[in-house]
Amino acid sequence: MKIFLFMIPPTVTAQERKVKIVRGRPFFYKPENVKVAQAEIIRHLRPFKPQEPMEGAIELKVSWRFPKGKSHKANEWRITKPDTDNLEKMLKDCMTEVGFWIDDAQVVRETAEKSWVYEDECGILIEVNQLGKFTEEVINNG
Repeated sequence: MKIFLFMIPPTVTAQERKVKIVRGRPFFYKPENVKVAQAEIIRHLRPFKPQEPMEGAIELKVSWRFPKGKSHKANEWRITKPDTDNLEKMLKDCMTEVGFWIDDAQVVRETAEKSWVYEDECGILIEVNQLGKFTEEVINNG
């Protein structure tokens, strides 16, 4: 399954949780900007929700396409924050909530990239594939 979310990808990530002390104990919470970013991703994902959550091993390929600024060129790698692993965590959490799979632990293979593009090309390109049975061939040809 390939989908493209036409949106400006968020630059906040799930790693930006906050902590405050409540009655002497730490209380972790999501800042409002993270909640807003997750809600936006979920809103864009919902139309692509599969009929049933995917089962078994899953491969996830994601291309994060950010609008280029004055100091960047289109079709150039984005080598600044946010890190791809933090972006991926939030996306996988959102895809789990929408129902693409049962648990994001099912994602056993993933590829992520991020680049600068023209504003009309911004978005998140997502490819999700169910993988077959693990064999020695996967190791030798993978």
